[in-house]
Amino acid sequence: MAKIIAIHPDNPQTRRIEEIKLALLNGAIMLYPTDTVYAIGCDLNAKSAVERVRQIKQLANDKPLTFLCPSLSNVSTYAFVGDTSYRIMKRLIPGPYTFLLPATKLVPRLVQNPKRKTTGIRVPNHPVCLALLEALGNPIISTSAHVPTNEDEDENIGREGKSQLSWVELCDALDKMVDIIIDTGQEPTYQVSTILDLTTAEPIIIRRGLGWEAVAAWV
Repeated sequence: MAKIIAIHPDNPQTRRIEEIKLALLNGAIMLYPTDTVYAIGCDLNAKSAVERVRQIKQLANDKPLTFLCPSLSNVSTYAFVGDTSYRIMKRLIPGPYTFLLPATKLVPRLVQNPKRKTTGIRVPNHPVCLALLEALGNPIISTSAHVPTNEDEDENIGREGKSQLSWVELCDALDKMVDIIIDTGQEPTYQVSTILDLTTAEPIIIRRGLGWEAVAAWV
C-alpha cells in the first residue's frame, strides 16, 4: 500500500517535501497534483522508477514521457531551445503547457521519442510541484493519473484520458501501484495541458488543453 502524505496545496510543509524527496531519490513513484491533472511521477534519473511508470501506464517503447522542470533556464539543460522557442516559452511559463523540444543527452532514452529524439517538458504553476523540483534538484516525470485501457493514449502526447475518477477512486485504483500518494485535500481535475510542438520552424498546437486560447492568436 502507498504511504499517504498530506500537504498544504499553497504552502507545502518543508519537512514533508523533504520526506518525499528522499523517497524519490531512492526510486519511489508518487501520485501527485499538478496545475492540470493529477500525475504519476518519479525522479527523471531513477531508471527503475521510470520503467515502473511506463508499466503502470502500459506505454509502448515508442511513447515518450513528459517531465517537469522548475524554470526556463533549467529546461535549456534538457532540451535545445532556439530563439523563437525561447520567446514563446517565456510568455507562457509557468503554466499548463507541454513543449515538445529536441532532447539533449541528459534526457534518458526511456523518456524520449526514440525516432525523433524529442521530449515533452513542462514548467508547472503549482506550489507542490515547484517545491518538489527545488528540493529534488532533478526533473520529475509527469504522466496523467488515469487508469489506462488498450484504447487510451498517454496524457502527455495523446488525447485526454477517458477515466474521470474521484479522489477516493483514483487512490483506490493506484494504491498498490505507487509508493506515495500526495493528498492536498483537493479533488482531481481533468483539464489537460496544451501541447505545443516547437521542433519545427513554426510552432504547432498538437492538443488544445488549458490555456490554448492564449496562444491560438499567434501560433
